[in-house]
Amino acid sequence: MPGCRRWLLGIATVGTSPLRLAVGIAVAGAAWTASPQPAAAADSPLSSTGDKFGSAINGVMRSSRAIYTVHLRSAKRLRKLCEANKGFYVKAGQFVSSLRQVPKEYTSILSSLQDQATPYHFKDIEDVIARNLGKDLSEIFLTFDEQPIAAASIAQVHHGLLKNYQEVAVKVQYPGLEQQMKIDITTMAVVSKAVAWVFPDYRFERIIEEFERAMFLELDFVQEAKNSERTARNLRNNKVVRIPGIFWDLTTSQVLTMQFCSGYKVDDVESMRNSKINTQKVAQSLIEIFAEMIFIHGFVHGDPHPGNILVSPEGHGGYSIVLLDHGIYRELDERFRLNYCELWKALIWLDSKKIQHLGEKFGVGNYSKYFPVIFTGRTIQSKSALGTQLSNEEKKLLKQELHSLKMEDISSFMESLPSDFFTIIRTDGLLRSIISKLGAPRHVRLLAYTKYALYGLETRHDLDHGKGLTITSALSKIKPNVSYLWLRILLESLALLFRIGEARHSLAIKWNRMLQKMVNFFIG
Repeated sequence: MPGCRRWLLGIATVGTSPLRLAVGIAVAGAAWTASPQPAAAADSPLSSTGDKFGSAINGVMRSSRAIYTVHLRSAKRLRKLCEANKGFYVKAGQFVSSLRQVPKEYTSILSSLQDQATPYHFKDIEDVIARNLGKDLSEIFLTFDEQPIAAASIAQVHHGLLKNYQEVAVKVQYPGLEQQMKIDITTMAVVSKAVAWVFPDYRFERIIEEFERAMFLELDFVQEAKNSERTARNLRNNKVVRIPGIFWDLTTSQVLTMQFCSGYKVDDVESMRNSKINTQKVAQSLIEIFAEMIFIHGFVHGDPHPGNILVSPEGHGGYSIVLLDHGIYRELDERFRLNYCELWKALIWLDSKKIQHLGEKFGVGNYSKYFPVIFTGRTIQSKSALGTQLSNEEKKLLKQELHSLKMEDISSFMESLPSDFFTIIRTDGLLRSIISKLGAPRHVRLLAYTKYALYGLETRHDLDHGKGLTITSALSKIKPNVSYLWLRILLESLALLFRIGEARHSLAIKWNRMLQKMVNFFIG
């Protein structure tokens, strides 16, 4: 298939971070430079005051440049360290580059590590396969490409053709990784403790633990294969999604043989449009796939970056979405899953009391007021209509509130969150970036999450008795559908009003309130 990326092995990154540097300076500088300044004569009292403020702003700008330079230099040195040490240092660099909370100098410089990996010599790869499968390549394959089609920090993927003419992708782990990981993780833990000693507000121990847990899971290809098959079962009723089948007789903890799939990277918008694929429909299908994972099954792919998601021009509705790299998954606690469903219901209607109550259940207390900002882009007191931008006044108040936060506030909030939240926040952030590139409007994500959150509230996992998913009653199937119908009317109406003209903002707020009262009347 010309132009297609035939297979892309994802490079895994996990978790999130409490890092927040230089926010106060940035906000203060932006607030001052954006505000109109009074004119003043050279000898007036205002002139003196203006000089003082001018000096202060000049100091802020000088400090900002200095901080930028320090970050840039540090980011470049960190990249060189990762490139020199390779392996799990590259993974750590990829991890940092994916965090939205770190200074942009780090994300921009370290992002080059996402696509960088030096393949191992083919003889090393051949030895790993022979040792794990007990046979030479010629005994298993008609053809086996020596040049890898993808290479990452812990494995590389080769294309092969079995004796029965089936095309396969063979993921081969680099030799000696487990011992190397133990050494690297120990080093990272020592460094993180040293940083915490120098900068008490920066506490990385929990993140290192999450990173270590995820890496151990990713090194076990048998577990990855099981995750793949479990996800295929969970999503079996979704006609759009495709998950490569596993060849179990050719799979071990270090060698994973699976069905070969082709397609475009999910953010390759140009190629999809050339193939007449509607990118907005792809965005909707993608967000619904992950919404089902999160809200219904509670079994979530932990690394949905573009390299792990392909779009094939073949399939139901003219395309299919291929999910790759199932090494990192998070199984959500059942109580957390249900509370997260409740949270999204409360977020949609800005039910501040419910959000506060759920914040206490999640262990974050008053920090729960930031949930609407994190997930829906509104403040808890927002007057903006759902799916629209914050007003200028709301942006100003939010900046002031964020400016007042201290580093220990951010660290305390992040450390108070249940560990399941780290996967949720990271996954949601990656998905938002992808659907934005695909040109989907904001309300597509809101609709999908709310729809599946409502379904998820009526779904229970009877794990103790192995009965899987259960729906409480026939009536319970109707209630989420009614709730979703009203929500869809609301959001589609808002989308229409948004395009009408200057009066859209006030009309949307009134319409929002009216429909909310109607929904509350019908479904309580």
